[in-house]
Amino acid sequence: MTLIQAIDIVKVYPNGVLANDHVSLSVNQGEIHALVGENGAGKTTLMKVLYGLEHPTAGEIRLRDEPVTIHSPQDAIDLGIGMVHQNFMLVNSFTIAQNIVLGREPTNGRRLRVDVEQAIKDTEALSRQYGLYVDPLARVDTVPVGMRQRVEILKALYRGAEILILDEPTAVLTPRETEDLFDAIRQLVNAGKTVIFITHKLREVMAISDRVTVMRDARTVGTVNTAETSEAELARMMVGREVFMVVDRPPVRRGRPVLEVKNLTYINENGRTLLDNASFRVYESEILGIAGVEGNGQTELVEVLTGLLPATSGEAYVDGVPVLGAGPRRVREARVAHIPEDRLTNGVALTATINDNLIVDRYYRPPYTNNGLLNLEQIRLSGENLIRQFNILAPSGELPVASLSGGNMQKVVVARELSASPRLLIAAQPTRGVDIGAIEYIHQQLVDQRTNGLAILLVSADLQEVMKLSDRIMVMYNGQIVGIFHNTPDLTEETLGLYMLGAQRQSPEEMEQLQ
Repeated sequence: MTLIQAIDIVKVYPNGVLANDHVSLSVNQGEIHALVGENGAGKTTLMKVLYGLEHPTAGEIRLRDEPVTIHSPQDAIDLGIGMVHQNFMLVNSFTIAQNIVLGREPTNGRRLRVDVEQAIKDTEALSRQYGLYVDPLARVDTVPVGMRQRVEILKALYRGAEILILDEPTAVLTPRETEDLFDAIRQLVNAGKTVIFITHKLREVMAISDRVTVMRDARTVGTVNTAETSEAELARMMVGREVFMVVDRPPVRRGRPVLEVKNLTYINENGRTLLDNASFRVYESEILGIAGVEGNGQTELVEVLTGLLPATSGEAYVDGVPVLGAGPRRVREARVAHIPEDRLTNGVALTATINDNLIVDRYYRPPYTNNGLLNLEQIRLSGENLIRQFNILAPSGELPVASLSGGNMQKVVVARELSASPRLLIAAQPTRGVDIGAIEYIHQQLVDQRTNGLAILLVSADLQEVMKLSDRIMVMYNGQIVGIFHNTPDLTEETLGLYMLGAQRQSPEEMEQLQ
């Protein structure tokens, strides 16, 4: 039976952007329905319409065959629609029970005070009913990411959700936590709930969903039964062409060490140790991937090595040249390239032209500057060459980089960094927020550069990406390096997941042998 329908939804924003172009979606009672599409395809906008965060320009929503109007999230909740956002909406200083009942606290009747014991009992009952284990008395900021996500789901269930919208729910989970989440989703469906699952991980779509709706360019491409499709077919529907899911990573003998890090520590202004005594090496013709749940020191490691943060102690050398405390320009002059994890903050200047963004790290050197004056013709020619070489889809290099899609904006960053003739590339979340076609392209660029002799330090929250690209994998937990592995066929996500959770760690002697 059809439970909820979006019929011919149109959403035009005040700036003229058409985010949904007569989009339709039909979700059946008691199914897990995946919604996939490239970045900017319109799937998040559609879910915001269903949850009352956005109002459609045109179209209709039907719940159990009856037209409904959803003006706000409260309207959606009253209709039994709950949404778990990718960025959790929790009060970190509150307990889990306090978060779950927040806004709908049980009272004991005496002066309408919150009945804390009842809140704990309600949390425990919900937890048992749906197999979503949580500790009601634990403070949110002390529990793992996987438990925080369960809190978000329980919050929605406590408010009576019959339809759960999960937005990129596995983005910050380890493989074990992902399996636990999938078990919980199946249990929810067995209990009569309906789940809409937004993701870009096609393997997860195949593992968890009953049906899949694909969106492309703000429109619905089609809906298929999961059992009757494949990852390759879904990728083709998303992109509109054949997508090669496998990266050609030929075997290559690594060269000499390019980056050497010794006992590197970073303590922030609050006295918290975020990077704890890290030591490792990255070699020529090698991709060293860093695996770990986000927030375990990866960001701080990258920012210390690229001159954006000062190290508290330790050493780091590129080809024997010390780079700590030198500042970003000196690091770049040591032939270190950097793809930052947040391209909008550290990767591009949105109002500057594409051409200017492509030479922003070298504008002060010949041939881009002569006698203190910018050589505008050389900047234009260089931009045209890189736009062509890196397949950046732009009608002109004189357009602002803000006019590009996320994938093409990321290609600008990749083009600038790889064209700098680096010895070391530090690539942090290189494919975050880009479409599957751009992911395919960026992956092959990284592997080709590694094969040609570049040393690459890769940081990604996507464990599949780390395992697909890396020659060795280093696991970080709580600011420490807890394991180093050669990426052999017998290395599994489950093994790495135990280290990512801090359940296992290698001895210093074991890690030294794998350097």
